Amino acid sequence: MAKIYAKDTLAATERILSDLKNKIYKPIYLLMGEEPYFIDTVSEYIANNVLTPEERGFNQLVLYGKDITVAQVIDTARRYPMMSSQQVIIVREAQQLKNFEDLEVYTKNPLTSTILVLCFMHKSVDKRKALYKSVEKTGAILETVQFYENEAVAWIKNYLNEKSCDIRPDAAQILFEHLGADLGKIVNELDKLFTLLPEGNKKITTEHIEKNIGISREYNVFELNNAINMRNTAKAMLIVEHFRKNPNEYPMVMTLSTLFGNFVKLLKLHLLQRSNTAIDNYTLASGMGIAPFFLSDYKTAGRNYPPGKTAEIIRLIREYDMRSKGWYNGAADHGDLLRELVIRIVS
Repeated sequence: MAKIYAKDTLAATERILSDLKNKIYKPIYLLMGEEPYFIDTVSEYIANNVLTPEERGFNQLVLYGKDITVAQVIDTARRYPMMSSQQVIIVREAQQLKNFEDLEVYTKNPLTSTILVLCFMHKSVDKRKALYKSVEKTGAILETVQFYENEAVAWIKNYLNEKSCDIRPDAAQILFEHLGADLGKIVNELDKLFTLLPEGNKKITTEHIEKNIGISREYNVFELNNAINMRNTAKAMLIVEHFRKNPNEYPMVMTLSTLFGNFVKLLKLHLLQRSNTAIDNYTLASGMGIAPFFLSDYKTAGRNYPPGKTAEIIRLIREYDMRSKGWYNGAADHGDLLRELVIRIVS
């Protein structure tokens, strides 16, 4: 099976929403994958727009996978609507539905007056099975993937552009680093920021994020990576000390994960430059999984940390990850471990 990329998720979402807006409905929507945001976007559009408010009372039903059986879903889907041309059935958390594949009995011959929406969260249906193949023929499928850093930063910018707003790349980066690749959380914060922007100012900066979300523009994992990459030991240690004093806000596991990702990108930079000395900046940034805006900083980091040192740092981060989980650690707490790790990295 062909691998699904972020661009495929975006294209499929746009295609399905475009059809829905033009009242082109499918009897089955299989919404599945790692990123819940797009699954929720499509299912909520169907819930709020296919039927009128008057029709929904008799003809729209939301079910939950853990509370029902396949037989109940099929029985409900085979009913005819009342005083409407269609009924809508949304099955949330469909991955919790026991014997999910048995729905193939219905999906291969669905009722055209029913719109059955299956929200299969955080993973995908087996594409080799009969259910998936039958939905391919009779319905619509959306498969979502978790976005990489560069994809998420670009998506944040596009999301805001649709609202006639903009965001500085470093501000988008801080949001991603702090909230992770959860687009739903990111959207919630962006929507709050959008309403709080001063009149006439439609560009989000790190100052807006610090003031309204509580993410410090000076003390965060993004700035820690920057300080380490620039080998600015004094600044790196200031940030580490701030993390030590606020362990709940800056958990060790998140910090190590970000540091690990940072040096994996740096290792990719070395490998790409070694394999193709004439590689252009856009291809280089794309291969590293970063926005082109940050490439010059990574090139500086590449000079500070040659390939051998970069590989050694990745090994070190893995070692300290194990120690933070209690392996061969002794009495050191997470703050001590992080300080020790950063000193070993920049030394």
